[in-house]
Amino acid sequence: MRHRPAPHLTRRSLLAGALAGFGAPGLAGELLTSPRPVLRGGPKLPAADVLVREARLSGEIAFAVADAATGEILESRAPATGIAPASVTKAITALYALDTLGPDHRFRTRLLGTGPVENGMLEGNLILAGGCDPTLDTRDLALLATRLKEAGIREVRGGFVVHEGPVLSVRSIDPAQPDHVGYNPAVSGIALNFNRVHFEWKRASGDYTITMDARAGKYRPEVMIARMAVQDRAQPVYTYEDAGGRDNWTVARGALGREGARWLPVRRPGLYAAEVFATLARANGIVLKPAAVLQSLPEARELAAVESAPLSDVLQSMLKFSTNLTAEMVGLAATHARVGRVGTLAASASEMNTWARDVLGMQVPGFADHSGLGSTSRVSAADMVRGLGAVGHAALLRPLLKPVKLLDAQGRTINDHPVQADAKTGTLNFVSGLAGYVTSTGGRELVFAFFSADEEIRAGLTRAQRERPPGGRTWASRARRLQRQLIMRWGAEFNERTAEVAD
Repeated sequence: MRHRPAPHLTRRSLLAGALAGFGAPGLAGELLTSPRPVLRGGPKLPAADVLVREARLSGEIAFAVADAATGEILESRAPATGIAPASVTKAITALYALDTLGPDHRFRTRLLGTGPVENGMLEGNLILAGGCDPTLDTRDLALLATRLKEAGIREVRGGFVVHEGPVLSVRSIDPAQPDHVGYNPAVSGIALNFNRVHFEWKRASGDYTITMDARAGKYRPEVMIARMAVQDRAQPVYTYEDAGGRDNWTVARGALGREGARWLPVRRPGLYAAEVFATLARANGIVLKPAAVLQSLPEARELAAVESAPLSDVLQSMLKFSTNLTAEMVGLAATHARVGRVGTLAASASEMNTWARDVLGMQVPGFADHSGLGSTSRVSAADMVRGLGAVGHAALLRPLLKPVKLLDAQGRTINDHPVQADAKTGTLNFVSGLAGYVTSTGGRELVFAFFSADEEIRAGLTRAQRERPPGGRTWASRARRLQRQLIMRWGAEFNERTAEVAD
């Protein structure tokens, strides 16, 4: 049965109405300016159009800032222009998951048995069942193996199978990304170490010693599901092939140096987790047969389980470190709770778009996934302000966001700045976003969104250039500086408190 959205929140319609003018075509490129604000004890801050001009930032720039209590628009530029939101998407995903699952929800990874246990023997199959926990790591599987032993299991007579969970399984978040980047792993209902494998190399006697392992804490179990070969070439640095039931990697010898390490994405999350668990179970005296992936769960009883931290803690970490896999998994889990299994990340994001319209009052949310890694998402600054400004949700989200470091003219952090801001960043190649909340010098609460993108430069990048595009660092630095200058301007200019609006 379809999960019905929560009733519209109080005052949301007021905010939506105040922002409705953003949909008018005549406002798409308008910049509203005000007299230059003055920080207490500081110099005058330039008007917004001056800051934009001095930023020398190519491409499109759009922003909007509103009074959090009334929804009154205080300043804007191209507020209705849809721009790739990048990881700012995660702020909406966090609200979607909180509203659907609740802040106290815990993801549960289980061991199930399909037969009775007699004299320490499981007379049936052992199932490792994923529960959409994006934070599961090797230490959790070690605890799960210990709990299986404590449950009295000494031998499994049947097979060993893994069920990847109640959501879909895809080989990567965004197929357009380079194969080897760790932020673009497979997505399923089970994820170990963020679906990454640790590749380490050391040169000795003219050759390299290589390890591929699932390390976490004191554990270093080596894996066979992912293999690496060193080849005599200069470029490309990495190649990937799905063959023989494994992730097969090669690396250019000339790129390695003396020693080093990096995390590589895993494309077979279920078999990866099963292999590591089998190693840890063997350390507890329980020998398992080679694992197979199970498409649907049979009737079985729980033998042992581990749980994640509460969802609110999971989301706070996601927002702090901008973890793509976490965003996709919690978004999929929320969609599954609302409508059941869906076939693609885009289909799940479409359900989130429906929720954002119904509950947050966004007009045309265009999220294509839950992390913002894909390049086809589009959202306007006005719509993001609507979403973040929905009354009741700001109180849930703002404590989970990172404080924004405000900088002086030399780029140094200003400690104890009178303007306080908490926001979610978003960065892709030649895309930079920031959205969240500002407390002005006078205590007035504001909601803002800033998006910028140079799609012409992005379109010219090759797949190999996307990890470190030429000119990308300079462009992103200019965008971040402009964002912080605008926040300081808004916090100083729009500083008078407004009367509380009655529900």
